[in-house]
Amino acid sequence: MHALIVDDSRAMRRILRSIVEPLGFEITEAGNGIEGLQQLVERPNTELALVDWNMPEMNGLDFVKAVRANPVYERIKLVMVTTETEPAKMARALMAGVDEFVMKPFTKDILLDKLQLIGVTMPVLAEV
Repeated sequence: MHALIVDDSRAMRRILRSIVEPLGFEITEAGNGIEGLQQLVERPNTELALVDWNMPEMNGLDFVKAVRANPVYERIKLVMVTTETEPAKMARALMAGVDEFVMKPFTKDILLDKLQLIGVTMPVLAEV
């Protein structure tokens, strides 16, 4: 299983990795949406992407739109991990194809609950 973490904050990528990697995911990281799309080209079997909204080069919303526009990536579950809580922005992201939101700051349990909610397969979850 493979997951992609797209966030311009190295610290946030580290936090997300520490939660998701023990679930059995192999992790790839990207610092912005452009790097994230490049990682998907190299790993089209990615099952999960955790994406920040506010990033340089290409923001999370544009990343989501690009992923959803490519049928190769239709199975990827997209989770927006963000500080953006404005209902209009959340609606835009949902219309673009986000599967779920995790609001910063968050706990490990919140992230795990959201992943279960969208059907992300987590074989190690029973042991966590």
